[in-house]
Amino acid sequence: MKIATWNINSVRLRLETVLAFLQQADIDVLCLQETKTQDLHFPAEAFAAAGWPHQAIRGEKSYNGVAIIARQPLAKIDHTEWTGKSDCRHIWAMTNDGIGIHNFYVPAGGDVPDIETNPKFAHKLQFIDEMTSHFSANQPKAEILVGDLNIAPLASDVWSSKQLLKIISHTPVETDGLKRLIADGGWHDAVRAYFGDDQKLYSWWSYRARDWAASDRGRRLDHIWVSHDLAEKVTHAEIHRDWRGVDKPSDHVPISLTL
Repeated sequence: MKIATWNINSVRLRLETVLAFLQQADIDVLCLQETKTQDLHFPAEAFAAAGWPHQAIRGEKSYNGVAIIARQPLAKIDHTEWTGKSDCRHIWAMTNDGIGIHNFYVPAGGDVPDIETNPKFAHKLQFIDEMTSHFSANQPKAEILVGDLNIAPLASDVWSSKQLLKIISHTPVETDGLKRLIADGGWHDAVRAYFGDDQKLYSWWSYRARDWAASDRGRRLDHIWVSHDLAEKVTHAEIHRDWRGVDKPSDHVPISLTL
């Protein structure tokens, strides 16, 4: 199985780009975040016609939204409303071969890393805490967790750890929280393990950069984790950097994992 995750920043706006990626990368299961569309407007027929007819979608108008699209049937589709909000940030499904897939879009957290003055940052930390509590109590087995988690946990996940320590997505409270979620929640950071701890890995580059590739000030905000029983089944991982350079790109690129 080859699974990929991609914050597409509007699936309707970038439908042709997604379809091209599915074909070129030969993806079996694609998890999307920030689909930014209500379910009735999701381009389900276009994906089905292209060969990915099995879909689990959960969206809202203009914001958030997650989806799992697959070549093979999906079962037991469900979701959790983390922090008590109905904001379409999570969906879960089981594949035809019994692998459970969690697709998350963790809140970005706003601009100021202070829970007292910035409710968005408080929401983000609460979201991670709830995920940690849940998976600590329900250790994953034959499961994969993917998504835009909006945290770059390691120094090698950002272009400059020193300059980003006070920037949301790489503050110590966030990176410590995500590492705790991995350790206590029973997860294996499969993409990082595949490449090793030292190699610089990015999946996001800001739209603000005049030349994103030349400045290369990226962050690894997108993740694929597996439960420990699947760790030895990972055969390949890839960050599809070239998709940041297409016409009208998302600011994120897809990441894929082969088991």
